[in-house]
Amino acid sequence: MEYSKKEMELITTLSKCEDIEDASKYYDKLLIYRKEIFNEPDFIDLSKQLEAFSHIDRILILRILMKKDRCVCELEAILGKSQSNISYHLRILENLNLIKGWKKGKFTHYSVVQKSLENFKDLFNNWISDEIFKQNTNAF
Repeated sequence: MEYSKKEMELITTLSKCEDIEDASKYYDKLLIYRKEIFNEPDFIDLSKQLEAFSHIDRILILRILMKKDRCVCELEAILGKSQSNISYHLRILENLNLIKGWKKGKFTHYSVVQKSLENFKDLFNNWISDEIFKQNTNAF
């Protein structure tokens, strides 16, 4: 197999970093491992949902909505953030189907989609359990 300049630099670094005999073969195994990771069932869905939990405002919004459905102005008051900031985070959560919004007069109210949160919890727990199992076995 022919390697690019960048790959050759990485292979050289790997040969110094890891206690291996053939850094090229080891690099090839790492590439296979990368493909396996990206092809794991639900990997993309889980990573998108984890991204939704990567911002404190989205976590707070979810926490608030778990207790009670709220309109945007209530979220503004509770979080002390602007309407545009809250709307940005609501849109991300809504696009992932973690919350849903509905019009009530001229105001939009939001609630948690319980089934989606349960699905996320299951996906995450399965992933964690699987990773713990893999830690106890040789990666390759």
